[in-house]
Amino acid sequence: MKRAILIVLDSVGIGELPDAADYGDVGSNTLGNIAKAAGGLELPNLKGLGLGNISPILGVEPVSDPKGSFGKSDELSKGKDTVTGHWEMAGVILEKPLNTYPEGFPKDIIAEFEERIGRGVIGNTVASGTEIIKELGDEHVATGKPIVYTSADSVFQIAAHEEVIPLSELYRYCEIAREMLVGDRQVGRVIARPFIGTSGAYARTSNRKDYALAPFNKTVLEYVNEAGLNVMCVGKIEDLFNGLGVTHAVHTKNNEMGVDETIKYMDMKLPGFIFTNLVDFDMQFGHRNDYMGYKKALEDFDRRLPEILVRLQEGDLLIITADHGCDPTTASTDHSREYVPMIVVAKGLRNGVDLGIRRTFSDMGKTVLEHLEAQNEMFGTSFLGLLK
Repeated sequence: MKRAILIVLDSVGIGELPDAADYGDVGSNTLGNIAKAAGGLELPNLKGLGLGNISPILGVEPVSDPKGSFGKSDELSKGKDTVTGHWEMAGVILEKPLNTYPEGFPKDIIAEFEERIGRGVIGNTVASGTEIIKELGDEHVATGKPIVYTSADSVFQIAAHEEVIPLSELYRYCEIAREMLVGDRQVGRVIARPFIGTSGAYARTSNRKDYALAPFNKTVLEYVNEAGLNVMCVGKIEDLFNGLGVTHAVHTKNNEMGVDETIKYMDMKLPGFIFTNLVDFDMQFGHRNDYMGYKKALEDFDRRLPEILVRLQEGDLLIITADHGCDPTTASTDHSREYVPMIVVAKGLRNGVDLGIRRTFSDMGKTVLEHLEAQNEMFGTSFLGLLK
């Protein structure tokens, strides 16, 4: 039985890409800069697998005999969005970035949206999700108007108090926005951002839901499915791919739950592909410039990592990577254009291999497909041969 497990540490970049200046991200290095700012990282398990062999990280030194293979990847797609990064891993390359709306959404989009949901909206600005509910939460509660906002990413976000607009209604609004925002208007994701609480103490809940564009071509998930194997998705993966190719899925509230659910799928011992996103690094700490919280989240994952490693069996391939950066030590609170690390553990194959700098994230998906012996025409170059 063969399995491939791909775990995405959301936003854990490892240094600026050559084109970082085009995105305003010169100097970004999520892992490296957090380590410097925090006085070092304690990641003994990732260190043992070779994380420090990829790039200098204070506290995570290179080791002479890493138990995993290691490398980093450039990104071919334009952009630095969650959808962009995950899609590229799965074989979808974006030749132009998804639309962003740095001045808010045009009047025609807002007018049509208001007409279709049957009520007005407030906001329509670029904002932090936690700050916008502080600023407009009271007005929303008083008027019942949902809060629409965006960010530097390709997103249309709708915030609403769960006691003012029920979740089912908020999700319906998101489905309407998703229908609208395609073609020339397209955004990568429409996101439901429910919250609770009272004035001065509003807090977002874990009932977030993402509505992504359908991928523009066949992905690794579909190829694995067509090979008659299982595709098990943890976190927001199912949403990012609109469920295409997915056979099992579970949504999660935090990183700890994400690790728990990944372990549950491993314990099921089903042949196929486990694809996990751990979002707290990005959502809770990167976007809030909380480098000490980010440091703790990294160390918490490292503490849980042995529970995953001990469950690897002959025929298993584990890849730990990221989808972009989100350096919490810079002035920006947005994603950063960075290389992503790759740590690979292959049971029954060679470990300790320097995989170098890969041209595209798609090499990871291509490697998964070769490992699972799934026929495909996916873009990318497998590095499985380097492990044999």
